[in-house]
Amino acid sequence: MMLLNPAIVSVISLCVLCLLKVNVIMAMLAAIFIGGFAGGMGIGTVLSSVYAGLGSNGETCLAYLLMGIFAACMSQTGIADILSRKVAASVGDKKYILIIVLTLVAVSSQNLVLVHIAYIPILIPPLLWLMNRLKVDRRAVACCTAFGLKAPYIAIPVGSGLVFMGIIRDNMTDNGMPVTIDQITSVNWILGLAMLIGLLIAIFFSYRKPREYQDISFMEETETDLKMHYRHWWTLVSIAVLVFLQLKYQSLPLAEFGALLVIFVSGAVKLKDMDKQVAEGIRLMGFTAFVILIAGGYAQVLKDTGAVESLVRGAVSIMGGSRMVAAIVILFIGLFVTMGIGTSFGTIPIIAVIFVPLCQQIGFSPLATIVLISAAAALGDAGSPASDTTLGPTCGLNADGQHDHIWDTCVPTFLHFNIPLMIAAAVASQFL
Repeated sequence: MMLLNPAIVSVISLCVLCLLKVNVIMAMLAAIFIGGFAGGMGIGTVLSSVYAGLGSNGETCLAYLLMGIFAACMSQTGIADILSRKVAASVGDKKYILIIVLTLVAVSSQNLVLVHIAYIPILIPPLLWLMNRLKVDRRAVACCTAFGLKAPYIAIPVGSGLVFMGIIRDNMTDNGMPVTIDQITSVNWILGLAMLIGLLIAIFFSYRKPREYQDISFMEETETDLKMHYRHWWTLVSIAVLVFLQLKYQSLPLAEFGALLVIFVSGAVKLKDMDKQVAEGIRLMGFTAFVILIAGGYAQVLKDTGAVESLVRGAVSIMGGSRMVAAIVILFIGLFVTMGIGTSFGTIPIIAVIFVPLCQQIGFSPLATIVLISAAAALGDAGSPASDTTLGPTCGLNADGQHDHIWDTCVPTFLHFNIPLMIAAAVASQFL
Protein backbone atom coordinates (compact mmCIF):
# COMPACT_ATOMS: atom_id res chain seq x y z
CA MET A 1 0.00 0.00 0.00
CA MET A 2 1.48 3.34 -1.11
CA LEU A 3 0.47 5.16 2.07
CA LEU A 4 2.74 2.81 4.04
CA ASN A 5 5.76 3.61 1.87
CA PRO A 6 8.65 4.71 4.15
CA ALA A 7 9.11 8.00 2.28
CA ILE A 8 5.43 8.94 2.63
CA VAL A 9 5.25 7.81 6.26
CA SER A 10 8.38 9.79 7.09
CA VAL A 11 7.41 13.01 5.30
CA ILE A 12 3.87 12.97 6.70
CA SER A 13 5.36 12.48 10.16
CA LEU A 14 7.68 15.43 9.59
CA CYS A 15 4.84 17.69 8.45
CA VAL A 16 2.50 16.68 11.28
CA LEU A 17 5.17 17.21 13.94
CA CYS A 18 6.09 20.61 12.52
CA LEU A 19 2.44 21.68 12.35
CA LEU A 20 2.13 20.67 16.01
CA LYS A 21 4.95 23.15 16.72
CA VAL A 22 7.61 20.55 17.44
CA ASN A 23 11.03 22.10 16.82
CA VAL A 24 12.06 21.53 13.19
CA ILE A 25 15.36 19.84 14.10
CA MET A 26 13.66 17.48 16.55
CA ALA A 27 10.88 16.80 14.03
CA MET A 28 13.44 15.95 11.33
CA LEU A 29 15.34 13.61 13.63
CA ALA A 30 12.09 11.84 14.56
CA ALA A 31 11.09 11.60 10.87
CA ILE A 32 14.50 10.13 10.02
CA PHE A 33 14.04 7.25 12.45
CA ILE A 34 10.39 6.76 11.49
CA GLY A 35 11.35 6.50 7.82
CA GLY A 36 14.29 4.22 8.57
CA PHE A 37 12.29 1.87 10.77
CA ALA A 38 9.42 1.80 8.23
CA GLY A 39 12.00 0.82 5.61
CA GLY A 40 13.28 -2.09 7.69
CA MET A 41 16.48 -0.42 8.87
CA GLY A 42 17.85 -0.91 12.37
CA ILE A 43 19.04 1.86 14.68
CA GLY A 44 22.67 1.31 13.75
CA THR A 45 21.93 1.35 10.02
CA VAL A 46 19.86 4.51 10.32
CA LEU A 47 22.65 6.26 12.21
CA SER A 48 25.23 5.13 9.64
CA SER A 49 23.10 6.50 6.82
CA VAL A 50 22.61 9.80 8.65
CA TYR A 51 26.34 10.18 9.27
CA ALA A 52 27.09 9.32 5.63
CA GLY A 53 24.65 11.96 4.43
CA LEU A 54 25.70 14.82 6.68
CA GLY A 55 28.63 15.72 4.48
CA SER A 56 26.46 16.18 1.38
CA ASN A 57 25.27 19.57 2.66
CA GLY A 58 28.53 20.52 4.37
CA GLU A 59 29.34 23.32 1.92
CA THR A 60 25.85 24.80 2.27
CA CYS A 61 26.04 24.59 6.07
CA LEU A 62 29.39 26.42 6.09
CA ALA A 63 27.98 29.02 3.70
CA TYR A 64 25.07 29.73 6.04
CA LEU A 65 27.32 30.16 9.08
CA LEU A 66 29.63 32.56 7.22
CA MET A 67 26.53 34.31 5.88
CA GLY A 68 25.35 34.96 9.43
CA ILE A 69 28.76 36.31 10.48
CA PHE A 70 28.83 38.62 7.46
CA ALA A 71 25.33 39.87 8.26
CA ALA A 72 26.34 40.53 11.88
CA CYS A 73 29.39 42.50 10.72
CA MET A 74 27.29 44.59 8.35
CA SER A 75 24.91 45.36 11.18
CA GLN A 76 27.87 46.40 13.35
CA THR A 77 29.16 48.86 10.74
CA GLY A 78 25.73 50.52 10.48
CA ILE A 79 25.45 50.07 6.71
CA ALA A 80 22.32 47.93 7.11
CA ASP A 81 20.59 50.76 8.96
CA ILE A 82 21.56 53.23 6.24
CA LEU A 83 20.26 50.92 3.52
CA SER A 84 16.99 50.33 5.37
CA ARG A 85 16.47 54.09 5.90
CA LYS A 86 17.09 54.79 2.23
CA VAL A 87 14.61 52.07 1.25
CA ALA A 88 12.11 53.49 3.74
CA ALA A 89 12.52 56.98 2.32
CA SER A 90 11.89 55.75 -1.21
CA VAL A 91 8.92 53.61 -0.18
CA GLY A 92 7.15 56.16 2.00
CA ASP A 93 3.72 54.93 3.03
CA LYS A 94 3.20 52.63 0.04
CA LYS A 95 3.40 49.07 1.35
CA TYR A 96 3.03 47.50 -2.08
CA ILE A 97 6.09 49.39 -3.31
CA LEU A 98 8.02 47.82 -0.42
CA ILE A 99 6.75 44.37 -1.37
CA ILE A 100 7.73 44.92 -5.02
CA VAL A 101 11.22 46.10 -4.00
CA LEU A 102 11.74 43.05 -1.78
CA THR A 103 10.54 40.75 -4.56
CA LEU A 104 12.91 42.31 -7.09
CA VAL A 105 15.82 42.02 -4.65
CA ALA A 106 15.02 38.34 -4.14
CA VAL A 107 14.87 37.76 -7.90
CA SER A 108 18.21 39.53 -8.34
CA SER A 109 19.80 37.27 -5.73
CA GLN A 110 19.18 34.29 -8.02
CA ASN A 111 19.79 35.65 -11.49
CA LEU A 112 21.76 38.91 -11.29
CA VAL A 113 23.81 39.23 -8.09
CA LEU A 114 24.25 35.59 -7.12
CA VAL A 115 24.24 35.81 -3.33
CA HIS A 116 21.22 33.52 -2.87
CA ILE A 117 19.75 34.14 0.61
CA ALA A 118 22.84 35.92 1.95
CA TYR A 119 21.11 39.29 1.61
CA ILE A 120 18.15 38.33 3.82
CA PRO A 121 19.71 38.61 7.30
CA ILE A 122 21.37 41.84 6.12
CA LEU A 123 18.44 43.69 4.55
CA ILE A 124 15.24 42.30 6.07
CA PRO A 125 15.74 42.74 9.86
CA PRO A 126 16.46 46.50 9.62
CA LEU A 127 13.23 46.89 7.63
CA LEU A 128 10.97 45.19 10.18
CA TRP A 129 10.21 48.54 11.85
CA LEU A 130 8.97 49.84 8.48
CA MET A 131 6.84 46.75 7.91
CA ASN A 132 5.38 47.25 11.39
CA ARG A 133 4.58 50.89 10.65
CA LEU A 134 2.90 49.97 7.36
CA LYS A 135 1.15 47.02 9.08
CA VAL A 136 2.40 44.64 6.39
CA ASP A 137 1.47 41.00 6.98
CA ARG A 138 4.85 39.28 7.06
CA ARG A 139 3.31 36.18 5.48
CA ALA A 140 3.00 38.23 2.27
CA VAL A 141 6.68 39.18 2.53
CA ALA A 142 7.58 35.52 3.10
CA CYS A 143 5.69 34.63 -0.09
CA CYS A 144 7.30 37.38 -2.17
CA THR A 145 10.76 36.41 -0.90
CA ALA A 146 10.16 32.71 -1.55
CA PHE A 147 8.88 33.58 -5.03
CA GLY A 148 12.04 35.54 -5.78
CA LEU A 149 14.22 32.70 -4.50
CA LYS A 150 12.39 30.02 -6.48
CA ALA A 151 10.58 31.18 -9.63
CA PRO A 152 13.63 32.74 -11.36
CA TYR A 153 15.70 29.56 -11.37
CA ILE A 154 12.73 27.57 -12.68
CA ALA A 155 11.98 29.90 -15.59
CA ILE A 156 15.06 32.03 -16.38
CA PRO A 157 18.27 30.39 -17.72
CA VAL A 158 20.63 32.82 -15.97
CA GLY A 159 22.57 32.38 -12.74
CA SER A 160 20.94 29.74 -10.53
CA GLY A 161 18.44 29.13 -13.30
CA LEU A 162 21.21 28.00 -15.63
CA VAL A 163 22.45 25.58 -12.97
CA PHE A 164 18.94 24.18 -12.37
CA MET A 165 18.22 23.75 -16.07
CA GLY A 166 21.66 22.25 -16.62
CA ILE A 167 20.91 19.57 -14.02
CA ILE A 168 17.59 18.79 -15.73
CA ARG A 169 19.25 18.64 -19.15
CA ASP A 170 22.09 16.38 -18.00
CA ASN A 171 19.90 13.96 -16.07
CA MET A 172 17.23 13.67 -18.75
CA THR A 173 19.92 13.14 -21.39
CA ASP A 174 21.72 10.55 -19.27
CA ASN A 175 18.48 8.63 -18.86
CA GLY A 176 17.66 8.39 -22.55
CA MET A 177 15.79 11.60 -23.41
CA PRO A 178 18.19 14.25 -24.81
CA VAL A 179 16.99 17.84 -24.32
CA THR A 180 18.52 21.31 -24.53
CA ILE A 181 18.46 24.39 -22.32
CA ASP A 182 16.41 26.16 -25.00
CA GLN A 183 13.75 23.45 -24.84
CA ILE A 184 13.60 23.72 -21.04
CA THR A 185 13.28 27.51 -21.23
CA SER A 186 10.55 27.27 -23.87
CA VAL A 187 8.16 25.49 -21.46
CA ASN A 188 9.26 26.29 -17.92
CA TRP A 189 7.87 29.82 -18.19
CA ILE A 190 4.51 28.11 -17.61
CA LEU A 191 5.65 27.12 -14.12
CA GLY A 192 7.02 30.60 -13.43
CA LEU A 193 3.68 32.12 -14.48
CA ALA A 194 1.83 29.72 -12.17
CA MET A 195 3.99 30.86 -9.25
CA LEU A 196 3.38 34.50 -10.15
CA ILE A 197 -0.37 33.89 -9.99
CA GLY A 198 0.08 32.31 -6.57
CA LEU A 199 2.10 35.32 -5.42
CA LEU A 200 -0.56 37.79 -6.58
CA ILE A 201 -3.22 35.80 -4.71
CA ALA A 202 -1.10 35.90 -1.54
CA ILE A 203 -0.43 39.65 -1.75
CA PHE A 204 -3.78 40.99 -2.92
CA PHE A 205 -6.15 38.46 -1.38
CA SER A 206 -4.86 36.14 1.34
CA TYR A 207 -2.66 38.60 3.24
CA ARG A 208 -3.85 42.00 2.09
CA LYS A 209 -5.33 43.01 5.47
CA PRO A 210 -3.19 45.00 7.93
CA ARG A 211 -1.53 42.96 10.66
CA GLU A 212 -0.23 44.38 13.92
CA TYR A 213 3.22 43.56 15.30
CA GLN A 214 4.98 44.83 18.41
CA ASP A 215 7.91 47.19 17.99
CA ILE A 216 10.63 45.12 19.64
CA SER A 217 14.17 46.46 19.78
CA PHE A 218 16.50 43.65 18.76
CA MET A 219 19.33 45.42 16.90
CA GLU A 220 22.12 47.34 18.57
CA GLU A 221 21.92 51.04 17.78
CA THR A 222 25.29 51.76 16.20
CA GLU A 223 24.57 54.74 13.98
CA THR A 224 22.67 57.94 14.49
CA ASP A 225 24.38 59.77 11.65
CA LEU A 226 23.29 58.34 8.31
CA LYS A 227 26.23 59.84 6.41
CA MET A 228 28.59 57.39 4.72
CA HIS A 229 31.93 56.97 6.53
CA TYR A 230 35.02 54.92 5.75
CA ARG A 231 33.68 51.75 7.39
CA HIS A 232 30.55 51.99 5.24
CA TRP A 233 32.55 52.33 2.04
CA TRP A 234 34.73 49.35 3.01
CA THR A 235 31.57 47.38 3.72
CA LEU A 236 30.34 48.15 0.21
CA VAL A 237 33.73 47.00 -1.11
CA SER A 238 33.28 43.74 0.81
CA ILE A 239 29.90 43.24 -0.88
CA ALA A 240 31.53 43.78 -4.28
CA VAL A 241 34.23 41.24 -3.37
CA LEU A 242 31.54 38.75 -2.35
CA VAL A 243 29.76 39.12 -5.69
CA PHE A 244 33.01 38.92 -7.68
CA LEU A 245 34.29 35.79 -5.92
CA GLN A 246 30.90 34.12 -6.17
CA LEU A 247 30.73 34.73 -9.92
CA LYS A 248 34.37 33.72 -10.52
CA TYR A 249 34.61 30.60 -8.36
CA GLN A 250 30.94 29.58 -7.93
CA SER A 251 31.58 29.08 -4.22
CA LEU A 252 29.49 30.99 -1.70
CA PRO A 253 31.65 30.01 1.34
CA LEU A 254 34.79 31.26 -0.42
CA ALA A 255 33.04 34.47 -1.47
CA GLU A 256 31.79 35.14 2.05
CA PHE A 257 35.21 34.41 3.58
CA GLY A 258 36.80 36.86 1.16
CA ALA A 259 34.22 39.51 2.07
CA LEU A 260 34.89 38.94 5.79
CA LEU A 261 38.63 39.38 5.20
CA VAL A 262 37.93 42.78 3.67
CA ILE A 263 35.70 43.73 6.61
CA PHE A 264 38.29 42.84 9.27
CA VAL A 265 41.53 43.79 7.48
CA SER A 266 40.15 47.22 6.53
CA GLY A 267 39.09 47.90 10.10
CA ALA A 268 35.43 48.35 9.19
CA VAL A 269 34.91 45.94 12.10
CA LYS A 270 37.69 45.85 14.67
CA LEU A 271 39.59 42.61 15.23
CA LYS A 272 38.79 42.80 18.93
CA ASP A 273 35.10 42.51 18.03
CA MET A 274 35.59 39.39 15.89
CA ASP A 275 34.52 36.91 18.57
CA LYS A 276 31.38 38.90 19.25
CA GLN A 277 30.41 39.03 15.57
CA VAL A 278 31.09 35.34 15.05
CA ALA A 279 28.87 34.50 18.02
CA GLU A 280 26.15 36.82 16.70
CA GLY A 281 26.44 35.28 13.23
CA ILE A 282 25.99 31.79 14.65
CA ARG A 283 22.95 33.05 16.55
CA LEU A 284 21.49 34.43 13.32
CA MET A 285 22.10 31.47 11.03
CA GLY A 286 23.20 28.56 13.20
CA PHE A 287 19.74 27.04 13.38
CA THR A 288 19.30 27.25 9.61
CA ALA A 289 22.75 25.71 9.05
CA PHE A 290 22.01 22.75 11.31
CA VAL A 291 18.64 22.11 9.65
CA ILE A 292 20.34 22.01 6.25
CA LEU A 293 23.06 19.72 7.66
CA ILE A 294 20.53 17.26 9.09
CA ALA A 295 18.55 17.39 5.83
CA GLY A 296 21.53 15.76 4.12
CA GLY A 297 21.32 12.84 6.54
CA TYR A 298 17.57 12.66 6.04
CA ALA A 299 17.96 12.45 2.26
CA GLN A 300 20.52 9.65 2.63
CA VAL A 301 18.18 7.59 4.83
CA LEU A 302 15.35 7.93 2.28
CA LYS A 303 17.72 6.81 -0.47
CA ASP A 304 19.05 3.84 1.50
CA THR A 305 15.58 2.52 2.32
CA GLY A 306 14.82 2.31 -1.42
CA ALA A 307 11.56 4.08 -0.60
CA VAL A 308 11.52 6.33 -3.67
CA GLU A 309 12.00 3.50 -6.15
CA SER A 310 9.37 1.44 -4.34
CA LEU A 311 7.00 4.43 -4.37
CA VAL A 312 7.32 4.81 -8.13
CA ARG A 313 6.83 1.09 -8.79
CA GLY A 314 3.67 1.16 -6.69
CA ALA A 315 2.46 4.28 -8.48
CA VAL A 316 2.79 2.71 -11.94
CA SER A 317 0.13 0.15 -11.08
CA ILE A 318 -2.51 2.82 -10.46
CA MET A 319 -1.78 4.94 -13.54
CA GLY A 320 -3.72 2.65 -15.87
CA GLY A 321 -2.16 4.26 -18.95
CA SER A 322 -3.89 7.60 -18.26
CA ARG A 323 -1.66 10.59 -19.00
CA MET A 324 -3.50 12.83 -16.52
CA VAL A 325 -3.37 10.26 -13.72
CA ALA A 326 0.31 9.65 -14.51
CA ALA A 327 1.08 13.37 -14.37
CA ILE A 328 -0.68 13.78 -11.03
CA VAL A 329 1.07 10.75 -9.52
CA ILE A 330 4.47 11.94 -10.75
CA LEU A 331 3.90 15.38 -9.25
CA PHE A 332 2.77 13.98 -5.90
CA ILE A 333 5.84 11.75 -5.71
CA GLY A 334 8.05 14.76 -6.44
CA LEU A 335 6.22 16.71 -3.74
CA PHE A 336 6.88 14.09 -1.08
CA VAL A 337 10.52 13.55 -2.06
CA THR A 338 11.36 17.26 -2.08
CA MET A 339 9.44 17.94 1.15
CA GLY A 340 11.76 15.48 2.85
CA ILE A 341 15.03 16.32 1.14
CA GLY A 342 14.39 20.07 1.11
CA THR A 343 16.10 20.89 -2.18
CA SER A 344 14.78 20.80 -5.73
CA PHE A 345 18.34 20.69 -7.11
CA GLY A 346 19.02 17.47 -5.17
CA THR A 347 15.68 15.91 -6.10
CA ILE A 348 16.25 15.92 -9.88
CA PRO A 349 18.91 13.14 -9.99
CA ILE A 350 16.72 10.96 -7.75
CA ILE A 351 13.53 11.21 -9.79
CA ALA A 352 14.92 11.56 -13.33
CA VAL A 353 16.34 8.04 -13.41
CA ILE A 354 12.83 6.67 -12.85
CA PHE A 355 10.54 9.29 -14.38
CA VAL A 356 12.24 9.66 -17.77
CA PRO A 357 11.72 6.01 -18.83
CA LEU A 358 8.26 6.12 -17.25
CA CYS A 359 7.25 9.21 -19.25
CA GLN A 360 8.57 7.61 -22.44
CA GLN A 361 6.52 4.49 -21.74
CA ILE A 362 3.33 6.46 -21.15
CA GLY A 363 3.87 8.60 -24.24
CA PHE A 364 4.82 12.00 -22.85
CA SER A 365 6.83 14.19 -25.23
CA PRO A 366 10.24 15.58 -24.17
CA LEU A 367 8.65 19.00 -23.51
CA ALA A 368 5.91 17.47 -21.35
CA THR A 369 8.53 15.44 -19.49
CA ILE A 370 10.57 18.60 -18.88
CA VAL A 371 7.56 20.31 -17.30
CA LEU A 372 6.73 17.30 -15.14
CA ILE A 373 10.29 16.77 -13.89
CA SER A 374 10.87 20.51 -13.31
CA ALA A 375 7.64 20.82 -11.35
CA ALA A 376 8.15 17.52 -9.50
CA ALA A 377 11.58 18.73 -8.37
CA ALA A 378 10.37 22.21 -7.43
CA LEU A 379 7.23 21.04 -5.60
CA GLY A 380 7.77 20.99 -1.87
CA ASP A 381 10.82 23.24 -1.99
CA ALA A 382 8.41 26.05 -1.13
CA GLY A 383 6.78 24.75 2.02
CA SER A 384 9.40 22.27 3.19
CA PRO A 385 10.56 23.02 6.76
CA ALA A 386 14.10 22.08 5.69
CA SER A 387 14.31 24.17 2.50
CA ASP A 388 16.37 27.34 2.17
CA THR A 389 13.37 28.77 0.28
CA THR A 390 11.54 28.82 3.63
CA LEU A 391 14.43 28.98 6.08
CA GLY A 392 15.80 32.10 4.36
CA PRO A 393 12.70 34.27 4.75
CA THR A 394 12.18 33.09 8.32
CA CYS A 395 15.71 33.97 9.41
CA GLY A 396 15.04 37.59 8.41
CA LEU A 397 11.38 38.01 9.32
CA ASN A 398 11.75 36.32 12.70
CA ALA A 399 14.64 38.49 13.85
CA ASP A 400 12.37 39.98 16.52
CA GLY A 401 10.71 36.66 17.38
CA GLN A 402 7.30 37.46 15.85
CA HIS A 403 7.29 35.25 12.74
CA ASP A 404 6.66 31.51 13.05
CA HIS A 405 8.63 29.34 10.63
CA ILE A 406 5.88 26.77 10.03
CA TRP A 407 2.63 28.75 10.15
CA ASP A 408 3.94 32.09 8.81
CA THR A 409 6.37 30.85 6.16
CA CYS A 410 5.98 27.15 5.31
CA VAL A 411 2.19 26.90 5.21
CA PRO A 412 1.64 30.14 3.21
CA THR A 413 4.34 29.31 0.64
CA PHE A 414 3.16 25.70 0.35
CA LEU A 415 -0.42 26.70 -0.39
CA HIS A 416 0.28 29.60 -2.73
CA PHE A 417 3.04 28.02 -4.84
CA ASN A 418 2.69 24.24 -4.80
CA ILE A 419 -1.00 24.20 -5.73
CA PRO A 420 -0.56 26.46 -8.82
CA LEU A 421 2.57 24.50 -9.82
CA MET A 422 0.74 21.18 -9.69
CA ILE A 423 -2.24 22.46 -11.67
CA ALA A 424 -0.07 24.15 -14.31
CA ALA A 425 2.24 21.16 -14.78
CA ALA A 426 -0.56 18.58 -14.89
CA VAL A 427 -2.55 20.56 -17.47
CA ALA A 428 0.44 21.64 -19.59
CA SER A 429 1.75 18.08 -19.82
CA GLN A 430 -1.45 17.01 -21.59
CA PHE A 431 -0.93 19.42 -24.48
CA LEU A 432 2.84 19.66 -24.97
